[in-house]
Amino acid sequence: MTNTPAPGLPGGPGRPGTGTRSAPAPGHERAGEWAHRLWTAVRAADEYAALDVVTHALAAGLDAETVLLDVIGAVQHKVGAEWAANRMSVADEHAATAINDRVLAVLPVGRPDTFRGKVTVACVDKEWHALPARLLAETLRLRGWQVAYLGAQVPTAHLVGRIHRTGADAVCLSAALSTRLPAAHAAITAVQAIGTPVMVGGRGFGADGRYARRLGAEAWAPEARTAADRLAAGPLPGPRPPHQVADDLPHLADQEYTMVTQSSRPLVRETFQRLERRFPALAHYDDDQRERTAEDIAHIVDFLAAALYVDDPDLFTGFLTWTADVLTARGVPARSLLPGLDLLEEQLRDFPRARRLLGAGRDALTAPAGLPRPHR
Repeated sequence: MTNTPAPGLPGGPGRPGTGTRSAPAPGHERAGEWAHRLWTAVRAADEYAALDVVTHALAAGLDAETVLLDVIGAVQHKVGAEWAANRMSVADEHAATAINDRVLAVLPVGRPDTFRGKVTVACVDKEWHALPARLLAETLRLRGWQVAYLGAQVPTAHLVGRIHRTGADAVCLSAALSTRLPAAHAAITAVQAIGTPVMVGGRGFGADGRYARRLGAEAWAPEARTAADRLAAGPLPGPRPPHQVADDLPHLADQEYTMVTQSSRPLVRETFQRLERRFPALAHYDDDQRERTAEDIAHIVDFLAAALYVDDPDLFTGFLTWTADVLTARGVPARSLLPGLDLLEEQLRDFPRARRLLGAGRDALTAPAGLPRPHR
């Protein structure tokens, strides 16, 4: 197996960027120059220089939304791409994200005479990538909305309780990782049950928003500017009557998702132990390499479970092919993923949907060079 930092930070299906790339606004050519300056400051871990860049960009005439999305957001997107290409370490990425989060405070937000409405913005439970949600919250504030920004990892019960107390015209939920889709579905259903419509966004819902539709959200937006435009265009449709998760995803009746999720720890442990028996080289791994290998297996199982939840092989193959790209950038052959898939299939021989997904993953990793990979 692999010995890279475990997927789950910026760059793709496994580490989808901690920032959101928005459609460029008019005048974005000027923003590109300021984004380059901010990138230079961020790459040098110089928070003071980064603050100066944002302050000077505003003084030079860039509006606050352009600075927010086409300067800060663009830099954060590059952070994810640079990590995936192995040109930034995890520590560097964390430092850059912290600086970008800090410079957001420089942006002015005027209090409007009349608010457009009330919007709650939150990350779904266990989703710790908070910056995309914050970019949306700040964009909405700039456009005159009263925003309750709840940050990362908001438990569904607490989210619903707050909406009961304070009210909201709409709830915007963010998920960067597709492994959060079951939690997102629970949150969508619970918020709809109290009569509040839901818009979702983030790479976790698919580049084309397919999982937003599958989970029954009222709207989906690929990035902050589009989401703000949609809310400005008029109220979201009223939510459907209360319903059960199985009403949206009838394939869950086969219990494969439930069984794989409940047995995920034993699956990971048994797969690792079988790898040790079949590949003696693992005996020479140090503790860090062994831990990384176990984490890699765990991520494969997590994404397999998420793909079972929405019944879509593209979710699983997209994660694997992205992971293969990340490994290749680090000098690790993509074929190192194949033994883990084989060992998982041995253990899941009584789960036909899981076996089909594992087969699709194997096919994606062994596709002839030059052929298009499965859709991400």
